[in-house]
Formats: sequence, C-alpha cells, structure tokens
Amino acid sequence: MQVLAISPDRFVEHQILLKQMYRLRADIFGGRLEWDVTIVDGDERDQYDDLDPTYILAISGGNVVGCARLLPAVGPTMLELTFPQLLAEGSLNATSAMIESSRFCVDTTLPAGRGGGQLHLATLTMFAGIIEWSMANGYDKIATATDLRFERILNRAGWPMARLGEPVAIGNTVAIAGTLPADQESFEQVRPANYRSVLSRTDNHSVRSAA
Repeated sequence: MQVLAISPDRFVEHQILLKQMYRLRADIFGGRLEWDVTIVDGDERDQYDDLDPTYILAISGGNVVGCARLLPAVGPTMLELTFPQLLAEGSLNATSAMIESSRFCVDTTLPAGRGGGQLHLATLTMFAGIIEWSMANGYDKIATATDLRFERILNRAGWPMARLGEPVAIGNTVAIAGTLPADQESFEQVRPANYRSVLSRTDNHSVRSAA
C-alpha cells in the first residue's frame, strides 16, 4: 500500500485518482454512513474542495482506499464555518502551525490487512501520511471534526484527540471536534511496518494552498 500527497499543482496529473477519491467519499459518506452530503454524478464534493487543499490518499492495487483533505486552519475551515457548534469557544483560535483535516474515510471492505490493535492497514497508513506531511510542511497540530466512533478508533491507534467541545448530535451521528498532535512520537506510534513515505516528492508549504 502506498500513501500519496496530491497538492493543487498536481491535480491534473492525478485527476483519475482524485475521481476515485470523490467516488469513495460518495460511497462512504452518502452511502454507508448516510450523511447529508451533496453527490453529483457519483462524486461527493463540497465548497472546501474549491480552496486548493492537499489530499492525502492511500493507494492499493492502483485503487484509492483511503483519503483525507487538508487545509490551513487560519483560512476558511469546515469546523468554523459549517460546524461551529462543535467548538466550545466558537473559534479554533488557529495559528499558522495548525492544519484542518476533513473528509477522512477508508474503504475497510477491501482485503488490505489489519494493523496493530486490529485497525485496518489503510487507516494506519492514512494516519501516518497525514502526520508525516503535516510535520514536513510546518504544522504541529491537526484540527478535525469527526464522530464518537472515530474518536474511539484514534484512541485505539494510540493517537488520542484533545476535544475542543462537547459531543453534538448532527443528523444521524454524534459529532465531536478536537486536535491531534503532528509530531514524531505520534508518527512512530501509528506508522505500519511496511509504510511507504508520503514525501517521495517534496511539497512547498504555503499559507493558503496547504501545498
């Protein structure tokens, strides 16, 4: 399994993988989880995909089996604009060293193996890729909105989330916001034994593009 970072300057080069990513998001968020998301022609996209994010993808057998979207927390974020009710202070109080991760999902139906604590290999690969890319691009904290089920997965992986507010029922799930450390200790904790680095190509950090 390979982990890949796709920055805005590589969107055209990797448009086939990005198409797979949008389909995976539609299958997971719209299909399996039945979230209230917008799906057009089989793709799940929202306004935050128009802000030049960097995408972290897990690839197995040429197929996208995991994905996450990264945007600098000092700019428009899903947490502050879409889910402010998850923030106890109503704001992230973001610094330039904080990145927001959103639209994290993994296709756990694929026979991609299990990692430590019986977590899916794709899940651990994605965790390691997000941490590695964040550290390499000047970020030491990752903010995210997720649900209680995924918070438990983070705990099982040994990468616990510091809550930014209380759980809130949103649609058919109970959501929670928090931050995660992006440091070497966390990377070593979640990294699978056969992990292939996300940094096979260096991305240049910029304040807005997360690339």
